[in-house]
Amino acid sequence: MAIGDRISTSYDEFTFPSNETGLEFYDLSIPWGHGVANWPYFEDPVIERVHYMAKSRVLTQKITTVMHSTTHVDVPAHVVENTPFLDEVPLHCFFGTGVVVDMPKGKWEKITAEDLDAADPEIRPGDIVIVNTGWHHTYGDNSAYYAYSPGFYEEAGEWFVERGVKAVGTDTQALDHPLATAIAPHGPGAPDGLLPWACEEYKQETGRDVLEDFPLWEPCHRHLLSNGIIGFENVGGDIDAVTGKRVTFAAFPWRWVKGDGCIIRLVAMLDPTGDFRVEPGTAQE
Repeated sequence: MAIGDRISTSYDEFTFPSNETGLEFYDLSIPWGHGVANWPYFEDPVIERVHYMAKSRVLTQKITTVMHSTTHVDVPAHVVENTPFLDEVPLHCFFGTGVVVDMPKGKWEKITAEDLDAADPEIRPGDIVIVNTGWHHTYGDNSAYYAYSPGFYEEAGEWFVERGVKAVGTDTQALDHPLATAIAPHGPGAPDGLLPWACEEYKQETGRDVLEDFPLWEPCHRHLLSNGIIGFENVGGDIDAVTGKRVTFAAFPWRWVKGDGCIIRLVAMLDPTGDFRVEPGTAQE
């Protein structure tokens, strides 16, 4: 084949190498791309083709995006001053064993310490913990997912720190209950919150102001991240397939200097045969 020739194939003919590891891989990530659902004050991702096939016979794209989009990781510098940025978090924090626990919750419910105590499988020190509330089934550009989700609050953050877990993930809009975020009158939100109608609806349903029940701004974020426990938000994908199981997780982000968070591919792995091993690094004889 002459230099400069291009290989042409149809999609149906394209193949990848087979999986020789014996491992089962489950993608717990929400697909990212043009038109993804956004947290209420974020801008849409912009995707531009710098080169494309008809023009250049190669495809090169440029993206402009908030990194807290679809499935992503929060690191300490996101909410706590003078703490590690993305490139300063040790790699082992993004890899390890843990559990995906089933905790079905409805509109505006809290995930309590009692819920976490009763988790099956048991949550152990050093675990990466992913909580499946079932809310990922509502994911999309809608009020149900962002305004009405259940979530963690201060007591859950305290529980995770006391238990000594490695990382925490949730299939909801954030590491905190939506009414403990800027959706309500907290932090960088508007004086009445980003979604004042949701706060008014909460008062109509409960008879209490949001700040009576959620006076703290993102306390679970702060408990976790100030103690070096990274967090995964908007977990979804194949999460139901591994719920109730112990798995191995990998979720490596970009090596972004001074990064506060990053879109990730969160993967759960199972080893049904127990034959797989990580190479010891010795030279092959």
